[in-house]
Amino acid sequence: MYKSTSSLLRATRSKLSSSSRTFAYSHSRTSPSVTANAASSSRAFTSSAARAFTRWSHRLDFSSPISLRAHARALAPLLQRFQRSLASMASENPFKGNLTSLPKPGGGEFGKFYSLPSLNDPRVDKLPYSIRILLESAIRNCDNFQVKKEDVEKIIDWENTSPKQVEIPFKPARVLLQDFTGVPAVVDLACMRDAMNKLGSDSNKINPLVPVDLVIDHSVQVDVARSENAVQANMELEFQRNKERFAFLKWGSTAFRNMLVVPPGSGIVHQVNLEYLGRVVFNNEGILYPDSVVGTDSHTTMIDGLGVAGWGVGGIEAEAAMLGQPMSMVLPGVVGFKLSGKLRNGVTATDLVLTVTQMLRKHGVVGKFVEFYGDGMGELSLADRATIANMSPEYGATMGFFPVDHVTLQYLKLTGRSDETVAMIESYLRANNMFVDYNEPQQDRVYSSYLELNLSDVEPCISGPKRPHDRVPLKDMKADWKSCLDNKVGFKGFAIPKEAQGKVAKFNFHGQPAELRHGSVVIAAITSCTNTSNPSVMLGAGLVAKKAHELGLKVKPWVKTSLAPGSGVVTKYLLQSGLQKPLNEQGFHIVGFGCTTCIGNSGDLDESVASAISENDIVAAAVLSGNRNFEGRVHPLTRANYLASPPLVVAYALAGTVDIDFEKEPIGKGKDGKDVYLRDIWPSTEEIAQAVQSSVLPDMFRSTYESITKGNPMWNQLQVSTDKLYSWDPSSTYIHEPPYFKNMTMESPGAHGVKDAYCLLNFGDSITTDHISPAGSIHKESPAAKYLMERGVDRKDFNSYGSRRGNDEIMARGTFANIRLVNKLLNGEVGPKTVHIPTGEKLYVFDAAMRYRNAGQDTIVLAGAEYGSGSSRDWAAKGPMLLGVKAVIAKSFERIHRSNLVGMGIIPLCFKSGQDAETLGLTGHERYTIDLPSKISEIRPGQDVTVTTDNGKSFTCTVRFDTEVELAYFDNGGILPYVIRNLIKQ
Repeated sequence: MYKSTSSLLRATRSKLSSSSRTFAYSHSRTSPSVTANAASSSRAFTSSAARAFTRWSHRLDFSSPISLRAHARALAPLLQRFQRSLASMASENPFKGNLTSLPKPGGGEFGKFYSLPSLNDPRVDKLPYSIRILLESAIRNCDNFQVKKEDVEKIIDWENTSPKQVEIPFKPARVLLQDFTGVPAVVDLACMRDAMNKLGSDSNKINPLVPVDLVIDHSVQVDVARSENAVQANMELEFQRNKERFAFLKWGSTAFRNMLVVPPGSGIVHQVNLEYLGRVVFNNEGILYPDSVVGTDSHTTMIDGLGVAGWGVGGIEAEAAMLGQPMSMVLPGVVGFKLSGKLRNGVTATDLVLTVTQMLRKHGVVGKFVEFYGDGMGELSLADRATIANMSPEYGATMGFFPVDHVTLQYLKLTGRSDETVAMIESYLRANNMFVDYNEPQQDRVYSSYLELNLSDVEPCISGPKRPHDRVPLKDMKADWKSCLDNKVGFKGFAIPKEAQGKVAKFNFHGQPAELRHGSVVIAAITSCTNTSNPSVMLGAGLVAKKAHELGLKVKPWVKTSLAPGSGVVTKYLLQSGLQKPLNEQGFHIVGFGCTTCIGNSGDLDESVASAISENDIVAAAVLSGNRNFEGRVHPLTRANYLASPPLVVAYALAGTVDIDFEKEPIGKGKDGKDVYLRDIWPSTEEIAQAVQSSVLPDMFRSTYESITKGNPMWNQLQVSTDKLYSWDPSSTYIHEPPYFKNMTMESPGAHGVKDAYCLLNFGDSITTDHISPAGSIHKESPAAKYLMERGVDRKDFNSYGSRRGNDEIMARGTFANIRLVNKLLNGEVGPKTVHIPTGEKLYVFDAAMRYRNAGQDTIVLAGAEYGSGSSRDWAAKGPMLLGVKAVIAKSFERIHRSNLVGMGIIPLCFKSGQDAETLGLTGHERYTIDLPSKISEIRPGQDVTVTTDNGKSFTCTVRFDTEVELAYFDNGGILPYVIRNLIKQ
């Protein structure tokens, strides 16, 4: 034990000076799971001390011993409390006897670890690798309080318990944020500090207890494209719009311990996570354990390709995890997906992921893990694996997991991880039976169900026009497009009359004659974490551009082309290969380092193009290398949006239309007057492999990430307060103190039903979080626009909804504000309005909700299947709560959104199988009463409840509180009040 703050100071200095890399493997960033279960009280105390001093490297002058001693003195009482509590808790881990030394090959030890083989239980050997990660976490964190020995047994007996939907706690090693979701998370944390203060408790209890990384990547918009100066111009506009948000996040990085903010212009969060932040194995104070992460972005699953267990959660759930709360989850089933064979020449990883997405969507994997295995694994690069893992939300799985093998280790070395670190990772995973060696005989593992794909069966394809899993083989695209024009309005239809399908909209584009037809491509974007992290498809796009340029093909100037890499490494290998120049010649200049088009930050279309589309009702198309193409997401004027590989994005930009059969029709005429077909410009697999081998080098990763936390001049010039409590500015339109805790007391509000509620909205199937809480542009006539204009904000400065998520006033007005919203109460009319039932008036949804709320009337929402699918977005639950919505009755819910609704105190209810609003004859004009007990002890997870209407109808629903912990959240009015009350009681 440390006897004084001076000895603690010496130990901390020693630890800091021995850290060879402050951030990437940041062993100084600790997890509370280590402290609770260390082998001895000494090690436990050391670890808690380390936690208290986490992230000093980002905030203190190490040359100043006075500064260090002052912090040590201030933290001494905290450390003494930890010392007392840990002295009693450290011996409580019933698995302390399983703590095993991991020797280094040359002598000494890497550290100690909780050994799965030492359990001597044959059931463990049959477990999927993804479940072994849950098991190790439970053993390491077992204190018979937050994690009990019975929980460990449930996981070991996974084969028998997973079909029974049993509940387990899980404590992730770290939390990942991006700025759209990170700003509201930091706002909530700041607001929780205020609430703690008002309730007479210690506001410093609100501090992340696990490492938190926040990457600013969602704010850059494609305002400037087709320009050598696009990156600088877009970044300047990004800072002009978001200076207040960025300053707030910079304040958060100093006000909260254990939080690092990666500045704008660094890359896309998931690519940075893959190439840099991912540890694979943590080593904290000599305790080794697998990296695991939850993120406030649904595509956090990309890290699964690296063998790190990670998935998306709601912002409010992530905030609880930051504060040391175990996540309650249902022990998932695991689908075993066997891969064999190899991809054919010219077939891309994007073609593969779209095929896998369609297969898994059809199989049904919601709430499950998918684990990939088989001989075909050796044919997939790690970037290919990450592409498949990335789209887990699109096929509905919690994870798409690739266990660590030799391919993983090669990638870690390629991306600049040290040899010593890679050796430690391999040694630990082999010793703990978490490493797959395909050179050795494979022991059969048990899975809940099985799928198989021969990679040679994959063919070139795209997906669309409105959903990621609507895959279209490239050879069928022209016919599919024609049927989409014919079909009635829906996921595969636009209902364009036959006589109007050949319409040509002629216009003048900056003095040049131009024309658009149905299917004309107006946006072609190489964008998104899904593909920009994969060198093979990025260099493939460059080769297509190069071959096209050499043959004399050129993209029409009215197509808005853009290239937004996920990290600076992409720029380096495109320059190294000489392929950035031909991309520029086709208009694919780099526009920024962030998500851009994939999340709707497409920027405006040229006015002449926008007018031609609007005035002629043209079904214009966007083709993007993204993962989401829901209607209204990419751009308000592109009704058809197709997901495609980066090389195909270039090809469609050259063709200028999606109405083309690439096998039979030419893309255009070359400089010699001859027809040029796709096959003439398509690179072979061998050409791409040669480009990757010669152009993607380890030094590129090292140099990029050595400078990543240094920021840029615009970021570094931001001045922020050093106060630990945030000074709210009531005039701010970006950061506003939310009302969640204003009247909070230590007494929980208790359970409640719903009485005589009106239906605010009546939806069909597949209502996404983009419909509920759009991230894109703020429409000029919307309630949010009115609010901003009343406060003197010019329309050009509206920015996006996503950028204003730190302001509840705007986000409440932006709830259900999607211009493509289809609400059955409007009888076919599309838009962000509804009917105020008592008066029959048609109003904006926000205005109708306020009228109900001011009259003291509750509201509910009716919905179909897959309600809340798409991005994990806590505002899709916060917004409805602020509008006064008390319950959502749907056929089914997307996993993260359902938990978000619970976290905000909204009751999720499911119709019984075979029933929905239509079969029950519900129009939405009724008033609804939900008969839920007022005592939480009388409610069980998943129980049936009766819903009655004022016109005599009665039906039974399943209440979707899935765990006992979720019932506790509901009893407290939501997860954040629950956490505050618990922290105060502690």
